[in-house]
Amino acid sequence: MSPEPPFPKSPSQDPPSQAAPPRKSPASAEPAAPAAPAEPAAPLREATRLAHLGNDPHRHHGIVNPPVYHASTILYPDYEAYKRRYDGDRRYTSVTYGLNGTPTTFALADAVAAIEGGHKAVAVSSGLAAIALALCAFTKGGDHLLVTDTAYGPTRTFCDKVLTRYGVEITYYDPLAGAGIVKLFRPNTRAVFLEAPGSLTFEMQDIPAIAQAARARGALTVLDNTWASPLFFKPFAHGVDVSVQAGTKYVSGHSDVMLGTITVDTEAHFRQVKDTVGQFGDCPGPDDCYLALRGLRTLAVRLKRHEASALHVARWLQDRPEVKRVLYPALPGDPGHALWKRDFLGASGLFGVVLHTADEAAAARFIDALKLFQIGASWGGYESLVIPAWPGGTGGDGERSGQMRTATRWTEPGFLIRLHVGLEDPGDLIEDLRRGFEAMH
Repeated sequence: MSPEPPFPKSPSQDPPSQAAPPRKSPASAEPAAPAAPAEPAAPLREATRLAHLGNDPHRHHGIVNPPVYHASTILYPDYEAYKRRYDGDRRYTSVTYGLNGTPTTFALADAVAAIEGGHKAVAVSSGLAAIALALCAFTKGGDHLLVTDTAYGPTRTFCDKVLTRYGVEITYYDPLAGAGIVKLFRPNTRAVFLEAPGSLTFEMQDIPAIAQAARARGALTVLDNTWASPLFFKPFAHGVDVSVQAGTKYVSGHSDVMLGTITVDTEAHFRQVKDTVGQFGDCPGPDDCYLALRGLRTLAVRLKRHEASALHVARWLQDRPEVKRVLYPALPGDPGHALWKRDFLGASGLFGVVLHTADEAAAARFIDALKLFQIGASWGGYESLVIPAWPGGTGGDGERSGQMRTATRWTEPGFLIRLHVGLEDPGDLIEDLRRGFEAMH
């Protein structure tokens, strides 16, 4: 007899006697999966869990990776099975229609929920879709939503141009408010949206204090956990109710997937999200889910390399005469370092650099001279990236549309550049940056 694997099956593969029922396909003629093995005596470490979560090779003829299900129509064996396809919990536990998820989708969602420490997760088509659908799931006309002033730009656009159109009131708050956020609560405050560190300027938030304040007033907390990934921040251990992330970034890790995930703390919240996602007709592609699940297998290895290289490059930048400040919570001198050290398990490869010069032409010469740091939005892939940033709202593209901050103001002199440190050798990246600084002069 072959030995049982030393890891628990994902929630979607639990036997009926356990809390989470198995996902079922009404048309499946396969024999039932064997019962899940007993929980191991000691908890497994993160890298081990990442290597195995969402997998059940013996359910698929011993094949190591799960199959990719391309599906729209699901066939039912008879009239009665079709009639009862949504009875009871089946809407949430069974394969009923391609839009509602397949075993490929469920495998990814279960793995993400387990590694984040949540109850269950739902996979969606992009990071922005995860943010928008989570906010739609938990707000309605007449509700009040608190949003960190340093949120991702498209989050702010969605709040201002979509949620307000349907009667949701938006208040932006100082990301450094901490427990002081209580002053902003209203009787109709339904949720608080957090992002730590903040977009572009990397301010840290006191997540447990804000979560505690919100819970005391019956409001939910929704956190954008993309920067840290499920590996470096555990939202539910710090009081968060809903965690969203762009699986496009570190989860997938190769700049070729569009994906988002929404992880929740309770079954009731899961069903609320699942219903909302279905009502909006959103679903991720099966190949993207497969690639993201494969990306999870190497997340621990990749993210530790991103962190080590980013720290190496950031420390070098701190000593450059052209650099006024490096915005990276993992650095001891950063204003948010104490909060990062208390709550986070690591840092990703994304940070900001404030130059001494405010001359846009000089900054453009610096960026254009770079060869390894290529100009492009997004991040989290294996390649290093650079973009100019205008948190004050005076830059190009979307930033020209208006002030990006309203509860606070970014007034620090000097041109701001955002860097993503990829998986290249940090020595080569430093030489690339040196070439950029030479071009500035």
